[in-house]
Amino acid sequence: MIDGVKPRPFCALIGRQGSCDTSKFKIMAEPVKAWLQQRGPARRRTFIKEAAKRPMVTPEELTSTAQRFNTVMMTSWKIWFGLMSVCLLQSRVMSQKVQLEPLNSTALRDSDVQFTATIQGDWEVTNWGVGGIQVLTIVNSTDNIIPSADRFSARFCFDTSRSCVEFTIHNVTRADAGEVVCSVQGHQPATAQLYVQESGTVSIPGGNVTVMQGGEVELECVTTAWFPAPTVSWTQNGQVVNSSLYNTTSTPDGDSFNSTSTVRLTASRSARVECLASLSTLTAPQSSSVYIQIVPKPPDWTVLIAVVVSFGSCGLLVFLILGIMICYKHRKEKKQNYQDEMRRVRTHSQLSVIDTPEQVRGRVNESYEPENQRNDTINWTESGYRKHRHMTFV
Repeated sequence: MIDGVKPRPFCALIGRQGSCDTSKFKIMAEPVKAWLQQRGPARRRTFIKEAAKRPMVTPEELTSTAQRFNTVMMTSWKIWFGLMSVCLLQSRVMSQKVQLEPLNSTALRDSDVQFTATIQGDWEVTNWGVGGIQVLTIVNSTDNIIPSADRFSARFCFDTSRSCVEFTIHNVTRADAGEVVCSVQGHQPATAQLYVQESGTVSIPGGNVTVMQGGEVELECVTTAWFPAPTVSWTQNGQVVNSSLYNTTSTPDGDSFNSTSTVRLTASRSARVECLASLSTLTAPQSSSVYIQIVPKPPDWTVLIAVVVSFGSCGLLVFLILGIMICYKHRKEKKQNYQDEMRRVRTHSQLSVIDTPEQVRGRVNESYEPENQRNDTINWTESGYRKHRHMTFV
């Protein structure tokens, strides 16, 4: 009995009757026995109970099962050996790894840029390539650093270690842009990417501007020979102008870009307006500035003119009315005087007709004076007519 469970004969399990020779199954049973011992008493009891409940199997089925078991075991060993080989190979590769930093670098033209390579393990020769061209070689055993040009240099990061190498490109040009490769003999090469930017010129054509207060002024900023196209912005008296007030367009010109930015501002006061062009590698943006001079608006005479015209019109109308009234009154008086005079003349004529013929004949006109005599005394009638002395003949 095993753990209180009475096992059935092995021959009974496979359906054989009579004598039961189990020697030939001893070798096959040993692995199962070892497995059961490792799994513990509870596992053994469960396995035996489940085995007692199984139906009888034939030797052919048992042989097939054993073959499948062997196949699984062989496959497991192959997988295990494969994994171990991969781990060993990976550990060897890790021991020979080359790490390059930074993997992406952006530099301004004519500046310096540096890359650092960390080499794990022993090495003999290291080569550096820029833009597909080998530019520098380092020999570890002799500490020789052989550059192809003065623009390229290298040094060890530490005097006591050769696991770190610092590579420098001086006066970077646009032609240096691209891949930077560090190749160590016996190691996998490491690659980084270099980007080169170039700044151009900034100008505001036309110079300073004079505008009337409250008027609108339009300014244009031109950037030339930049790579890539710069970021253009505006400031007014040091304050950033809202991006909705200006528009910027860029056009390619060979291997660089030209940009034009136009801004519209309302001139409320004198101001300094500045156009700024920047790149990510520029420590400070390039700029161009102009001054907006404000001219005060002339006074608005419209209201004053309207008031003067209104009062002038009223005064003119009053004078016109007064003139008409005076003329009318004068004309009326003159007409009345004329009528009175005509009445007086008519009355005098009537009185002259009533006189007798004797009086008419030979009457001497006492007021008559000869032409050759001058009398300083002049007699006037009441009507204002001068008296003349004359004779009236009928």
